[in-house]
Amino acid sequence: MALRQTPSQTVGPYFAYGLTPRQYGYDLASIADGTMARADTGGERIRVEGRVFDGAGAVVGDAMIELWQADSLGRYAHPADPRGSNAGFTGFGRFGTGTDPQQRFVFDTIKPGRVSAGEAPYLNVIVFMRGLLAHVYTRLYFDDEAAANAADPVLSGVPAERRDTLVARRETTQTGIVYRFDIRMQGDRETVFFDV
Repeated sequence: MALRQTPSQTVGPYFAYGLTPRQYGYDLASIADGTMARADTGGERIRVEGRVFDGAGAVVGDAMIELWQADSLGRYAHPADPRGSNAGFTGFGRFGTGTDPQQRFVFDTIKPGRVSAGEAPYLNVIVFMRGLLAHVYTRLYFDDEAAANAADPVLSGVPAERRDTLVARRETTQTGIVYRFDIRMQGDRETVFFDV
């Protein structure tokens, strides 16, 4: 008997409630959720919210978004960051879009500082969703950092006509500062994704 390759399958929606169980009402521990900053975390308090759209322009209700970011001084909570500890801020969050009535991701965090002199402040964004065999990576930059964005080497490497797909819009609301950032997986205005 000849052995054959096992057929490939697309990723199901299980990852969202498996990795964010408390958001989905399961009595299991979560290592992260949408609240990234504690009350004693220094820096400007912000909310990041948006939706994920598929190639047909429909909202994806079972995606999961992860954010990883530096603190307000540009330091990562990671042993490889030589600038010192920021143990009060992990800089990591997860949010399943199926838990929000508007099918958004919502993160309450702080605005990051510059990681290095030549870079603009940014958030690392990872998208998991049905139909993806592997998650995808992108960045979120801030529209009120125009001068820093113009000098950022990664953002400058993106074709000029596509850079705005990586820039969140700042709004002042009754509850505070909100940066709106929609992720488009395909089609018109597709978000720029990076190879890692």
